[in-house]
Amino acid sequence: MSGTRRQFFRRTIFGGLAASATRLLAESGPPHGQSAKRVSASRGVARAPAATAPSSAGAFLPVNTPDIPRLAYTMDGAVKVFNLIAEPVRTELVPGRAMNAWGYNGSVPGPTIEVAQGDHVRLIVDNHLPEPTSMHWHGFEIPIAMDGMPGISQPMIPPGGRFVYEFTLHQAGTFFYHSHAPMQSMMGMLGLFIMHPKEPLSPRVDKDYGLILQEWAILPNNTVPNTMSMEFNWLTMNGKAAPATTPLIARLGDRVRIRLVNLGMDHHPIHLHGNTFYVTGTEAGRVPEAAWTPANTVLVGVAQSRDIEFEANNPGDWMLHCHMPHHMMNQMASMVGPMMESGHGTPHAMPSGMGMAEGMGMMKQGGALDAENGPSLGRSIGIGADYEKATTNAPLGNGENARHGAPASGSNPWQVPGFPQDMMMNMTAQNSKPETYGLPSGWSSDLAGMMTLVRVLEPGLYDRVMARVGQPS
Repeated sequence: MSGTRRQFFRRTIFGGLAASATRLLAESGPPHGQSAKRVSASRGVARAPAATAPSSAGAFLPVNTPDIPRLAYTMDGAVKVFNLIAEPVRTELVPGRAMNAWGYNGSVPGPTIEVAQGDHVRLIVDNHLPEPTSMHWHGFEIPIAMDGMPGISQPMIPPGGRFVYEFTLHQAGTFFYHSHAPMQSMMGMLGLFIMHPKEPLSPRVDKDYGLILQEWAILPNNTVPNTMSMEFNWLTMNGKAAPATTPLIARLGDRVRIRLVNLGMDHHPIHLHGNTFYVTGTEAGRVPEAAWTPANTVLVGVAQSRDIEFEANNPGDWMLHCHMPHHMMNQMASMVGPMMESGHGTPHAMPSGMGMAEGMGMMKQGGALDAENGPSLGRSIGIGADYEKATTNAPLGNGENARHGAPASGSNPWQVPGFPQDMMMNMTAQNSKPETYGLPSGWSSDLAGMMTLVRVLEPGLYDRVMARVGQPS
């Protein structure tokens, strides 16, 4: 090979490598961890440099977040621009049970944001709350000026104020955004932020769902959540308590991904009936396939997300729910009596609805054997009577007795004080929607709290349900 020919190939090869490297640097934006440039502007605006190149990410399968809208965006050159408004929101946990919470753009939780890896985004946050706020982008690897930590990376956004966050996204996975004021998060201020990878994941999925897990303490005759409470009586998925949650629909044979996000005070072991799944992602991104393990229950801890994936090859209407027993109920009340115990030779009812210290026998005064320091039931959140109640909390009628196998008439051996503790209620008519078409009559009676259905449907029924939903089958 002549010298001239060798020089030609050398220039071609190294020139191509240099061009590829330049292109990759342009697409990736500034080096990871580089601080954004802050500029003075009215109403507390701060911005990072504009993108130097558009995203190269292709199309992706949108994530379906039942009962939560998707946030639209506009384009400013190569920048995707999203507008978020922090504001009070009145919503319903179940039909007829209103709640005055805080959220974004009229939604609790806030609307879902979907972007692609490599996108440059601008997020304009307006504060319509009666107090200051800030926004944290949970798990994002972005410049410190955009992190949303009040007093460190930014000043609080005052009522009527605005802050503009802007950065390039190099990650992919299930992330979320939330106010960095803790009690505001407990008022409902969070939302899903999905970053789709540039290259499609393998194996692919046919259905992709997102669910946000939350808990609420709402006292009698109140509609505002008690953010200081450690006990919760309403547990929700995407802002709804079962049976108001919208079922997740899959055609028999589909491969399904469900993204679970938890931001509250409790951890949630989420259990799926009838199917075995693999945990494929966390709040930090995709889990290497070698680390996937089969399961049917996944613990979603506070401030975590978990992606689960499975082959929907077992037809049926399968429950998906938190397996904490108290999280499978609505409007929980401390157990009522009378349960009898003896103190100083005189029978009396064991009190219920006591505080944590009293319920655990922690003495404030007197002796351990004093009647007032005896065992008690529960930890009250201020619902219902705190002491003896002579009748059941929710007596079963004849129809309900018959459903559970009790005599339909005459004496009822189950009709005793303090029973039942599980308060079943048929709310099928109030919660009928296209996704519930074809469910057995009375399907709502055993659904409550942090619970929904994963419906794996034969093709014929699947097509009829999807036609009612208004989506192609």
